[in-house]
Amino acid sequence: MARGRSRRGGEYGEFWPAYVDVLSTLLLVVTLLMSIFMIAQYFSAEEASGKDSALKRLTRQISELTSMLSLEKGKAQSSQDELAALQATLSSLKTENDKLTGVGLGADERAKAAEGKISGLSSDLQSQKNISDEALSKVDLLNQQLIALRRQIAGLSDALDAADKKGTESDKTIKDLGARLNAALAQQVQELKRYRSDFFGRLRELLKDRKDIRVVGDRFVFESEVLFSSGSATLTPEGMSAMDQIAEAILELQKEIPGDIDWALQINGHTDARPISNPQYPSNWELSTARAASVVKYLVLRGVAADRLVAAGYGEFQPVDAGNSEEAYQRNRRIELKLTSR
Repeated sequence: MARGRSRRGGEYGEFWPAYVDVLSTLLLVVTLLMSIFMIAQYFSAEEASGKDSALKRLTRQISELTSMLSLEKGKAQSSQDELAALQATLSSLKTENDKLTGVGLGADERAKAAEGKISGLSSDLQSQKNISDEALSKVDLLNQQLIALRRQIAGLSDALDAADKKGTESDKTIKDLGARLNAALAQQVQELKRYRSDFFGRLRELLKDRKDIRVVGDRFVFESEVLFSSGSATLTPEGMSAMDQIAEAILELQKEIPGDIDWALQINGHTDARPISNPQYPSNWELSTARAASVVKYLVLRGVAADRLVAAGYGEFQPVDAGNSEEAYQRNRRIELKLTSR
């Protein structure tokens, strides 16, 4: 039994060191693991701390990105608005482009027409250049002619100055001649007045018994009934007798008036305002003129020079009485004789 104990004691004695070694080894392993765990915990803590910092940074970055995203969204909205506006502008530009395309087609046609015109104008320009060359040569010739003309003008100016001097002298001479002519005319007028007075005096003497013949101013007046029938331009026998006395007085006067006095006996025919009934004369103009011509023709037959007689008809347009009575009409129907100068 003792042997059995000693064997168990021996076995236990042998087992313990190994057990101790195992425990030591295990303790070392545990210690190592603990060290490793602590180191891992340290690094984990450091890593967690770094992660917190990183998380905070990330949070800040996310906040910044959120703000930037909001800004970008606003910019995106603005961009969308601008894009819509640009699309509308593009649409209008397309429409305008279509219009301009149509206009361009017309412009091409007009451009072709313009090219044709330009070609024609180029030809015309060349022609004009040729004409201009000819014109320049003509201008040179004209300049030479102008120089010669200026010389002639200078000569004419000298001649004109001399003529002005002569003209001044001629003006004086003309004034003198005019004064003399006026004096001579005045003298002739005075002489003609004297002969007129003598002529009217003789007529008064010859026709003093005729109540239907009168002197009005510088005219000897016959009532038409003395010389003509109503509506007629043919002298009556009584009218011829009166004209015979007139012709006699004119022929005597013609011998006395000097040849340098240009005198004439004017015969004026007048009617009243009533329309004429003779179809031979369309109006009183024709009747009054025909009566004056009849008197002139009769005086020429009696020897009076035709170049000393003048016939004129006034119709009803120079009445001596504006009334509408028969007496007024009778006074307006008349033949007037006037001795005047020509």
